[in-house]
Amino acid sequence: MSAPLRLGTRRSTLAMAQSQMVADAVAAASGRAVELVPIVSEGDVNRASLSQLGGRGVFANGLREALAADRCDFLVHSLKDLPTVQPEGLVIAATPPREDARDVVVTRDGTPLGSLAPGSRVGTGSPRRIAQALRHNPRLDIHDIRGNVDSRLARVRDGELDAVILAAAGISRLGGDLGGLQAEALGLAEWPTAPGQGSLAIETRSDIDPEVHAALAELDDEDTRVAITAERVVLNALDAGCSAPVGTHASLAGGDLRLRAVVYALDGSQRIGIDRTVRLAPGYGGETGSGNGADAADDGGPIARAARAGREAARRLLERGAADLVPRESTT
Repeated sequence: MSAPLRLGTRRSTLAMAQSQMVADAVAAASGRAVELVPIVSEGDVNRASLSQLGGRGVFANGLREALAADRCDFLVHSLKDLPTVQPEGLVIAATPPREDARDVVVTRDGTPLGSLAPGSRVGTGSPRRIAQALRHNPRLDIHDIRGNVDSRLARVRDGELDAVILAAAGISRLGGDLGGLQAEALGLAEWPTAPGQGSLAIETRSDIDPEVHAALAELDDEDTRVAITAERVVLNALDAGCSAPVGTHASLAGGDLRLRAVVYALDGSQRIGIDRTVRLAPGYGGETGSGNGADAADDGGPIARAARAGREAARRLLERGAADLVPRESTT
C-alpha cells in the first residue's frame, strides 16, 4: 500500500477546513490517503498590521520551506495570500473551481456599509478594504484588526465593532453560520477584491512523482486559472505587494475575458480604474471594449491572452498615475 500523501496547511480553522476539502478530492483522484500536516507561518505568529507586513508572503513562506524540505508533498494556499512570483522548484499544480470572490460587510442589524452612522467602528486589516470602505463612507472609524473569522465576528456580536469586512468564500467554507449577524454582499463592479480572492492554489515541487502531479492536476479548473492569471499579472506588473490597495476581478462569459482593475489611495480619496474585454474563444482574434487591437494576432491560448490583458491593464493604470497611489514591493 502506498504511503499517505502529506498536505501542508496553515493551522487556522479556515485553512484546515479548505485543506480537508482538497485532501478529500486528492484522495479520490489518486486512490491514496491524504493526511494534513499543520505548519505555522510567519503571518500566524507575527501580529503586526497587514499593511506593515506587506507583500512578503508571510502566509506562504513557512509552508513553502516545509515543502522544499520534503516535510510535505503539496500545499493548499488561499491564492489571494500568495506572492505573484513563483519560487524556483515549486509549481502551482491546480487551481480548483473558484468560489464567491466578493467581500461581505457583517453587522448586527444588516445596515449597509454606505448607511452606517458617522463614527461607526469597522474592522479590517486589509489596506484595500480600508480604502474602499472610506471611499464608500468617509465617516467610518476604521479599526486595523487581525484574527480568524470567528474572532472577528465575535467582536461585532459583542459590540466592540459595528461591522467587519470579510471574504465571502471564507465564510462559506466554514459553513456560512454568522451566529445571528447579517451580511451585505458587495458587488464586484464597484468593489473589486484581491487578485485571486475566492480561489485556492495547490502547490507542489516540480520534481514530485508524476503520478502525484497528475492527481493534483485533476483538480484544476481552466476558467479559474485564466481569470486569476489576469488578476495576478496586474498586481505583478504594478510591482505591488499582496496587501496593496489594488482590487481586480476577471470573469469569463461567451468566450470573452472581462477584467476590471482599480488602484486606490490608502485613504480612499482617489482611485484609478480600467476595464478590458479580451476574446479568448478559439478561432477568434482581437479584442473588444477598451482594447486597442494590439493582441489581435495573439494565438498563445487563453492563459497567454489573460496574461497579456493583465499586463496591458497595469500599463494603462500606470500611465494614469497609479504609481503615485500604490506602495511598491520588490518581493511580491
